[in-house]
Amino acid sequence: MGIAGLRPKRMHVVLVTTSYPESSSGSEAAGGFVAEFAKQLARHAKVTVVAATSGSASVRTEGELSVHRFSVKRWPLSLLRPFHPADWWPIVATLKDGRRTLDAVVSSNRPDYVLALWALPSGHWAKAMLRRYGVPYGVWALGSDIWKLGRIPVLRSYLVKVLAGADRCYADGLRLAEEVTNLSGRPCDFMPSARQLQSRESRDLAGMAPWRLAFLGRWHRNKGIDIFLESLSQLSGEDWERIAEVRVHGGGPLKEDVHRIVGELQAQGRPVRVGGYLDTVNATELIEWTDYLALPSRIESIPVIFSDAAQLGRPLIATPIGDLPSLFDRREFGVLASAVTVDAYTDALRRALRTPPGQFQPQLAEFAKEFNIADVAREFATYVEEAAK
Repeated sequence: MGIAGLRPKRMHVVLVTTSYPESSSGSEAAGGFVAEFAKQLARHAKVTVVAATSGSASVRTEGELSVHRFSVKRWPLSLLRPFHPADWWPIVATLKDGRRTLDAVVSSNRPDYVLALWALPSGHWAKAMLRRYGVPYGVWALGSDIWKLGRIPVLRSYLVKVLAGADRCYADGLRLAEEVTNLSGRPCDFMPSARQLQSRESRDLAGMAPWRLAFLGRWHRNKGIDIFLESLSQLSGEDWERIAEVRVHGGGPLKEDVHRIVGELQAQGRPVRVGGYLDTVNATELIEWTDYLALPSRIESIPVIFSDAAQLGRPLIATPIGDLPSLFDRREFGVLASAVTVDAYTDALRRALRTPPGQFQPQLAEFAKEFNIADVAREFATYVEEAAK
């Protein structure tokens, strides 16, 4: 209690992002863990989210969490191309509307802190609030900020300014944090991306073959769904005797290829099922159903599906991308392929089919402690509170 029994002012944090889900269908990619981070942070502070939407501008408040949405001309924003003339007007309009909405929130509420998710364009908007109102900002960078935008000379120069001007920088990967530091010349802390899954009644992993396998994610080349399916096609009849069923869920630009290859496998009598995106409840049920979860990506830092698997104690069959090799060196979380190729992933599948998945559960439990979004939000809130004093 403060003076005369009054409660002290509650800390106020604004999250500005281009990734905040409009639904919980499972297709929201990075937005899923942003929403979970906002929810957990609202346990420690007043939280206002400023986010883009493909629909109409709106404001929604529930308890300590408010979401202010601004409408954009083209969706999804990730497909806008800075050097394509047809995209110039949507980009300019998005930059203008995002800044105007954030300015309205900051000017009327004067928050303690603004956290930009991600470096561009959200960090651009947050930097303007520091300049105009003196509100400090932090930047949580994704790989696309550094690996994609950071390669464009004009954007790279401004990206460096946004990162350098931030009170604090974060990245959702260990190597990515190092790359942010190298690019900006300032420290960058690792802050894992994760979401909170609600396990109902977790099924014990099978004690012996045949095993259940599953893939959950976007059907995009970067996610390696083609690597997984082509590897399944290379398995022998003896290998398939060790598989009870394979379930493939998601959606995206490789939809036709996914259905074609799954159809070919089914025609051979292979137990493969295909389905769409899953919301958090159904995604949890799928992960708990499986004995091994496929992670065949071509490019990642540490994907959210890693923390999902750790939470629910499901080992992964993974490609050696991003931070996964260094994490694997610390604790074996499943089976790691030797390379990002179909042949290497096929070999990893065969090794997994001959390895009881239960042996990895103690290691996964330790990873689950590290990738806890409630702890991530609490630690961030503690930092902001201390910095505001």
